[in-house]
Amino acid sequence: MEKGNVKEAMLRPTAEVRYREELDSLVATDKDPRPPGWRMSPSAVRRFILGNDGKASGKGPVIERKFHGDVSMIDRAIVTLMSNRGLLLVGEPGTAKSMLSELLAAAISGTSAMTIQGTAGTTEDQIKYSWNYALLLAEGPTRQSLVPAPLYHGLSKGLIVRFEEITRCPPEIQDTLISVLSEKLMHIPELKDDNNMIFAQPGFNVIATANTRDRGVHEMSAALKRRFNFETVAPIADRKFELELVLQQAGELLANVEAKVDMEPDVVEVLITTFVDLRNGRTEEGTVVDKPATTMSTAEAVAVAFAAGLDACYFGERKLKGEHLARQIVGTVLKDSDEDAKKVKHYFDVVVKNRARKSPHWKSFYDGRGTLGS
Repeated sequence: MEKGNVKEAMLRPTAEVRYREELDSLVATDKDPRPPGWRMSPSAVRRFILGNDGKASGKGPVIERKFHGDVSMIDRAIVTLMSNRGLLLVGEPGTAKSMLSELLAAAISGTSAMTIQGTAGTTEDQIKYSWNYALLLAEGPTRQSLVPAPLYHGLSKGLIVRFEEITRCPPEIQDTLISVLSEKLMHIPELKDDNNMIFAQPGFNVIATANTRDRGVHEMSAALKRRFNFETVAPIADRKFELELVLQQAGELLANVEAKVDMEPDVVEVLITTFVDLRNGRTEEGTVVDKPATTMSTAEAVAVAFAAGLDACYFGERKLKGEHLARQIVGTVLKDSDEDAKKVKHYFDVVVKNRARKSPHWKSFYDGRGTLGS
């Protein structure tokens, strides 16, 4: 990483920082029509997310693919953000919903920072606006004493607002969006003058995400659902492609922290096969295994591979082995469930033990199970 680069000071650069050169090049070379308020055309947004197959053409520079999934879903998502409805991305945890919302916001608005993190404790002032109480006491409710939150900024500046984990919020907090999405304005009743409304500028819209595992925690109202188009982000189904993706993303994470590790695809394939087996409840040999309650997503596989790479770098010989994967998978699969511990132990005792007789990588994986196998 070059000295002086802004990314140097960031543990996790945002999409607009990480892909600044691509975004700038796309904006500079984009000749297609742009919707009002958008930094680039819909076709350029699509190229930014899906890449251009490593080819620099008359349409612009080489753009790497960042999202691996349903192409038609990406097209529908982009169309939705041009319409008068918000976009709701739903799916299992770890299917890159948040990453997709970040990429869309970075391409369309130039920033993904207008983000609301939904939790049980999220309040309305964290979404809309709050007050500087020193100024409020000194001069009363004025625009100067108002502290804008993401929705205020998004409306007034014509930006995409991201609402992460919207179904983690209580219904009365979720419904803060109903009038905003319908009328494209926000009232500030504390201001007594005629300037007590914020009108949406061109480019404003909302991208929300929700996990299917949270369904029933705080169900969205019918009124709010009508103001969103729903798109399902599905898990990766191709094992070979998932292996390539985990290798690429784990490799990038290790490079970011300057951890040099030899990661053989055959070793990482042990991890991917384990995740696929436990995710599906059946091995490729036909053995039925119990599915853990935790999510065996591609994102979790990347996290395990990254942690195992760090283990190999600093406590091994800078070469990833099955034992490193086994040690790190425990913290991913065994969150707080004794039942999951039993299921994974059974998988090691039956499936991994049998494969260990035929493969040194699986044997290393089995040998590294530690207390899991006791």
